[in-house]
Amino acid sequence: MYNSSRRDETKIGSAHQECIDRAYRVPIFLSTTTHLNDKQRRFLNRLILEIENALLFPRTLPLSESYPEAILTDIRRLVSSSYGMLAVNLRRFKVQTVELNEQTTPPTPLPTTPVWQGSVYSQVEPSMAYQFGLPLLLVREEDTDANNGIWAGGIAPLNLFIVWHSDTQTVDQFFKTPEWRSAFANWCAQVRNAFYIQTEPTFKYRCD
Repeated sequence: MYNSSRRDETKIGSAHQECIDRAYRVPIFLSTTTHLNDKQRRFLNRLILEIENALLFPRTLPLSESYPEAILTDIRRLVSSSYGMLAVNLRRFKVQTVELNEQTTPPTPLPTTPVWQGSVYSQVEPSMAYQFGLPLLLVREEDTDANNGIWAGGIAPLNLFIVWHSDTQTVDQFFKTPEWRSAFANWCAQVRNAFYIQTEPTFKYRCD
């Protein structure tokens, strides 16, 4: 009986500590995929550590959050209850164009080099977050969706964009670059500013 009570107290204490740890973290939407190779998993784990060290709380579908609704509704719900979005677009599919849906004059040559594409949700989730007005930071593994959607050149503001050169750059090297450190620090400041703006009361009583 005594051992059972001790185990219950330990479990409650652990859950309480987890709540305390989260209490000082601002929730953000981490847009990523669950289909990762070993190097990508190390990158994502280090990224989550960076986020938590900045006292932000990363939330992602369907790992930390899941609702019994349609996927678009789930995304909207998570976007509307977060104060920032960090999207990571990692290599998923290597594809080769074999045919175009129309012929042009002169004929358009088909690309001869296969290209990498990421998860379809790496297009949907950041777009919804940007529409909602969340502070946005985009991290792309080199050559992923280079000419596709919001990750194509000239679509998103350049100051939101960071590239991980995974073929020539280790995980530690990336997170030590001035480009990452500067962009991440700036984004964290925007997230905290968004948090304070959204949580301030709409009416403040004061005597002038």
